[in-house]
Amino acid sequence: MNAEKCIYVLLTDTGTIFTRMIKLVTKAPLNHASIAFDEHLSEVYSFGRKNPGNPFIGGFVKEDMTSKLFVSASCALYCYKVSDQTYEHMRASIRQMELEKQSYKYNLLGLFGLLLNIKYERKHAYFCSQFVAAVFEENGVVIAGKPSSMVRPGDFTEVPEFNLVYDGPLNLYVQQPLSGIPYVRTA
Repeated sequence: MNAEKCIYVLLTDTGTIFTRMIKLVTKAPLNHASIAFDEHLSEVYSFGRKNPGNPFIGGFVKEDMTSKLFVSASCALYCYKVSDQTYEHMRASIRQMELEKQSYKYNLLGLFGLLLNIKYERKHAYFCSQFVAAVFEENGVVIAGKPSSMVRPGDFTEVPEFNLVYDGPLNLYVQQPLSGIPYVRTA
């Protein structure tokens, strides 16, 4: 029997000016997507700002859930079960990207294209949900029947295999992950 592990998809709303602008268009409560490999959220990756003060300089980032950017964020955490082999393949793929992170850019034009429902792809460039969807796509999981460049954070919530495990303040979750707090549903 092949053991299963969770790949976590973390959707957040940090309340920054940039996310508020995106929220005006999407009307969705959570507009940033990240991928994590453990319930403690110590290994969380996405495409986002490299400098917290400037939303326009971005790329591949390892996110720190205790940083100022996330201190008052709301979130929803989803688990997608995969085989050990798929888990290790996804993790290795992202670790390779981390080694080559200077080669990757934030796909700001692709994000604007997504908001206008226009597919726009660039080599080695992603926006947050495109990146997370691409990691799953590379492993045979297509999110909401869309190419990764057209996936919005909210699309992960529409896939039945993504199981909601937490919904609430991120800082509360980070203090006591899954094993220490009850399931919280705020919406």
